[in-house]
Amino acid sequence: MWRRFFTQVRARQYAEGCQATELIQIETEQKNEGLQLLKPMGSERMEMRKRQTSVQQELPGSAQPQQGAGNRASNACCFCWCCCCSCSWNEDEERARRMSQEARGESLPNCEESPKPTLEEVQCWSQSFDKLMKSPAGRNAFREFLRTEYSEENMLFWLACEELKKEVNKNLVEEKARLIYEDYISILSPKEVSLDSRVREVINRNMLEPTPHTFDDAQLQIYTLMHRDSYPRFMNSAVYKMLLQSLTDTSSEP
Repeated sequence: MWRRFFTQVRARQYAEGCQATELIQIETEQKNEGLQLLKPMGSERMEMRKRQTSVQQELPGSAQPQQGAGNRASNACCFCWCCCCSCSWNEDEERARRMSQEARGESLPNCEESPKPTLEEVQCWSQSFDKLMKSPAGRNAFREFLRTEYSEENMLFWLACEELKKEVNKNLVEEKARLIYEDYISILSPKEVSLDSRVREVINRNMLEPTPHTFDDAQLQIYTLMHRDSYPRFMNSAVYKMLLQSLTDTSSEP
């Protein structure tokens, strides 16, 4: 009788021990699963932080808004001479200046003076980019198209370089070269043209003693850019087609 009783007790203890072991295993597995679930969440958070950091680096005007707001009162910014961004206060000042110019009708420089092109002349523009750029009317029409693509600064820079080449007065050469650099080469300028690092290094060396040919390499690079990138689109643009159609209609009138 006692033997049967002890046997039953041992069996019950064994069963309870097995249940406890199973519960411990279940809890361990649940903890492991919880850790595995938390790991990707942590990596996702890190990835989101990286993306936010990269976005803030790409948009310097939005970085550190509290500090930027505090510095605007003194018209100063620690990023003014940084190679990757421009001062947000300067951007606000530039925007206000542009609005003021637009209100006075001075937002855009005047186009070149040129007679009305003939139908034959406009048709020649499609033969080569050189013929287009040699025509004052062609440059004006092409410049109007570049304005719609927000790349008018390429033509303005090219024209400024052409004017610089005609200057013979040394003092005026230095002054015009400085203005060209500030308007189209400086990374702080809203009209900065796209140049590679090699050409920029050449310009920086040339600016030590400016000459009428200080920007020759840069002018050639921008000319090539307009030729390869903007000129084909201009030939298929509404600006060129409407001008060609209007001259065709005029020539067909009795």
